[in-house]
Amino acid sequence: MTPRQIQILRAIIEQYAEVAAPVGSSLLAKVFGVSSATIRSEMAELERLGFIEQPHTSAGRVPTDKGYRLYVNQVTEADEQPLLDRRAERALAARVESGVLPERVIKNAVDTLVDLTHNLGLATIGDRLYMAGLTNLFTQPEFSRGEHVRDVAQLLDNLEPWLREAAPNEPLSVYIGAENPIGRESGCSLIISRFRSPYSDKSYVGVLGPTRQSYGQVMQLVKRTGEALEEAIYDR
Repeated sequence: MTPRQIQILRAIIEQYAEVAAPVGSSLLAKVFGVSSATIRSEMAELERLGFIEQPHTSAGRVPTDKGYRLYVNQVTEADEQPLLDRRAERALAARVESGVLPERVIKNAVDTLVDLTHNLGLATIGDRLYMAGLTNLFTQPEFSRGEHVRDVAQLLDNLEPWLREAAPNEPLSVYIGAENPIGRESGCSLIISRFRSPYSDKSYVGVLGPTRQSYGQVMQLVKRTGEALEEAIYDR
């Protein structure tokens, strides 16, 4: 891939995250200061490589799971996650510190993730999974079809036992679309942070949302939430 193709892919991903509609060449031509024909040629190559695709009802393009994975890897490797917004940092600190018992602290953290990401928030508390924000998930345009809702529901039913058995060992793990081992057809991305709690050295907190995500921001927020939980629980 050329540097410009990478920049175009990033622009498609970031624009699609905002508007939830396929991104056309005319918009990108204005952004990059080149002709629409040049953008269409670059998009055709990105499509050939499998990083974007064209919904049959639109002339625009949307990212594929492969495109998202390249984007997330580059953001992670370059440590390009944006600094956490000060308001988000303050909101997270206030909610986490307002809890007394560890269970309440963890629930407060999840509720804050729901408010800040507009996704479903989740955390393991002992042998159970606490979830909040289910309405956020099912009001996303991606999940308007009944069969899609069933796929998401199946993923949620199996998420807690999968986390317990797989026990992801990375401080921050990102599973995009078909990478979800228990919900390959769900069209969801799972972003989770491992943290220590009185219940387990491998507790998890994070969000589940559509693959159309502002990954840099959400990854940073989930990572910071895991850190804030450990600080609140053990550094009192």
